[in-house]
Amino acid sequence: MYHYVESGLPNIWLSNGYVVKETAYGESVAITDVEGLHDFIGKIIAQKTTALTGAEFRFLRKELGLSQERLANIVGLTSQAVAIWEKTDKIPTVNDRYLRGLYLEAKTGGADLLTAINTINDLDHELHKLNLEFANGWHEQDKTCA
Repeated sequence: MYHYVESGLPNIWLSNGYVVKETAYGESVAITDVEGLHDFIGKIIAQKTTALTGAEFRFLRKELGLSQERLANIVGLTSQAVAIWEKTDKIPTVNDRYLRGLYLEAKTGGADLLTAINTINDLDHELHKLNLEFANGWHEQDKTCA
């Protein structure tokens, strides 16, 4: 059995689907269909009945291609909050469920929920953005000219 620590998860063991090779630099392991393996691991994690651990949360986040900062922007928090969740295993339930939903939608759903969320967040930032200009003192720029 091969302890697959490259996933960032401490509890993944492969009984097959890998080849151990000797190289000039030592032993090397080649995994068959890494993308398929990660999809399978992600679905198991996203559908489990207990709370996500920090490592599992990080795995799903990375599989979605999200940095801590980008996920924090999506949920309206700081990247430090995400880092703390991943380090301490103390993920708020709403964020645990939200990331699971994003992951399952991205991997199994027809709609692109992540793109929709990003678009909404970008629009929200535009709506709350103040465009200021200086002309005889500071004032808000005319929105029709912006």
